[in-house]
Amino acid sequence: MQMRAVGLIELNSIAAGIDVADAMLKSAQVELVLARTICSGKYLVIVGGEVAAVRASVDAGAQRWPGTVIDLMVIPNVHPSIFPAIAGSNTIDKPGSLGVIESFSVGSLIEAADIAVKTAAIEVIEIRLAMALGGKAFVTLTGDVSAVRAAVDAGAAHVAQKGLLVNSVVIPAPSKQLYRDYI
Repeated sequence: MQMRAVGLIELNSIAAGIDVADAMLKSAQVELVLARTICSGKYLVIVGGEVAAVRASVDAGAQRWPGTVIDLMVIPNVHPSIFPAIAGSNTIDKPGSLGVIESFSVGSLIEAADIAVKTAAIEVIEIRLAMALGGKAFVTLTGDVSAVRAAVDAGAAHVAQKGLLVNSVVIPAPSKQLYRDYI
């Protein structure tokens, strides 16, 4: 299945989250990207697929347990590097400067990563989603320093506009030892 869109629902109940994941998968032809507990006792469901199917899936999930939904989103025409970044499996050939965007929200962080990679010629290293992070999420990016700066600025501005930005940073020439933890 070609994944042109990503959809997400974050819930405040684990039991409801498992039921919502099932409803989302049964309502439309989507692929389950991630369904798991995340920090502070929440549950996260991410699906991918064609835009209309992802929208239908997220709508069905949101209607299943509306009182438990913390956040939801659909990104149509998502950049292809977003899915492997969520899985932590992007391969980086030549690391450059390092950019980081940190958010209080999983949904806003995925949106920021998509905006960042569409803004400048950078590579997304990884998207870490709220596990052992106190419910926060962050993305790491690499490329030449000006591209990383533009990408981080664009992604961070989106998260800040929602009031969910924790911090962002661009490290022009990171230590090789630092990169061992991220690549």
